[in-house]
Amino acid sequence: MTTSFLKRIASAPISWGICEVPGWGAMLPTKRVLSEMTSLGLPATELGAPGFFSDDSAELKDQLAEFNMSMIGGFTPVVLHDKSQEKATIEMALTTSKKFQEIGATHFVSCPVQTWDWANPEELSKDEVTQFFKMLAEVDQICKDHGLVQVVHPHLQTVVETKKDIDMVVDNSEVMWCLDTGHMTIGGQDTVEFAKKYASRVGHVHLKDVNMKSVPPVLSRQQSIMEGVQKGLFTPLGQGDVPILDTILALEAAGYQGWYVIEQDVAITGEMPGIGEGPISGMKQSVDYLHNVVAPALAKIGK
Repeated sequence: MTTSFLKRIASAPISWGICEVPGWGAMLPTKRVLSEMTSLGLPATELGAPGFFSDDSAELKDQLAEFNMSMIGGFTPVVLHDKSQEKATIEMALTTSKKFQEIGATHFVSCPVQTWDWANPEELSKDEVTQFFKMLAEVDQICKDHGLVQVVHPHLQTVVETKKDIDMVVDNSEVMWCLDTGHMTIGGQDTVEFAKKYASRVGHVHLKDVNMKSVPPVLSRQQSIMEGVQKGLFTPLGQGDVPILDTILALEAAGYQGWYVIEQDVAITGEMPGIGEGPISGMKQSVDYLHNVVAPALAKIGK
C-alpha cells in the first residue's frame, strides 16, 4: 500500500532557525516550534540541534506525544577518512544509533565532514579514501544493527560536496542516500538526473530551494554557511533555482515512498518574532507550494 505524498511531508528544527552554531541566531522554544509544525500539518520531525529536545529519551517521546508527532532521525556529522578518528566515530555512531532506536527513529542521516569542527574539506589521499569506505560500511552496519537506515547527506563545505564526490561514493559503495535538493544543486549535481538514475538508492529526501546567485561566496569559502543563510542563500520552496517539482515527480514515478523533509535553513537575526511570525511564514509558503503545485502535478500522473 502506498502512502500519499502529502502525508509524507515533514520538517526539521533548522527550518525554525534551531542550530548549535554560535551566533546563528535566536532560538525559539521547543513547544512553540512543535506547535507551529503541527499547525502546518507536519506529522514528523528530525531531531535538530543538541538541547532542542530533551536529552532524556522518555521525556523526548513525551515532548513528541504532546503534539502527536513522530521522530524520523537526525543529521549526524561523521569523520570517516581520518584513521586517527576511527574510535571516536564508532563510539559516536553507536551512541547516536542507540539513542535513535530508543526514541523510535528510523534514519541516521550521516554527513562526512573533514573534522569534527567542520574544517574546510581537502582532497583525500588514496589511504584516506580507503579508510572512508571502510568506515562508511562500519557505520552502515551499526545502523542496521539498531534497526536504522543510514543515508549519506551531501553537504556544502564537507567531504561529500560536489558531483565528483557524490559519484565517487555512489560508484564505490551500496549505501543509501539523502537526496538534499539544495546541497546537491549547489555542488553541481542535477537532482532530477540523480532521482531518475539512482531512485533505488534514495532512502530519504531533504527539500531545500536555493538562490544560486548567493552561492559563489559560500562555495569559494569567502562566506561561512551561517553567513550565507543569514543573507538569504535558501528560499521557500518554489522561489529559488532548484527543480523541486521535477525532482519529486521523478522520485514518485520511480516508486519512492519515503519522507520529504522541508529542511529550509533559516536564522533569526533580529528580535524574537511574535506568535505566527518568523520562520513559520516561510515554511507556510513551502508547504503551500507542495500542496498547490506539486500535489496537483502528481495527481495528473496518477501519483
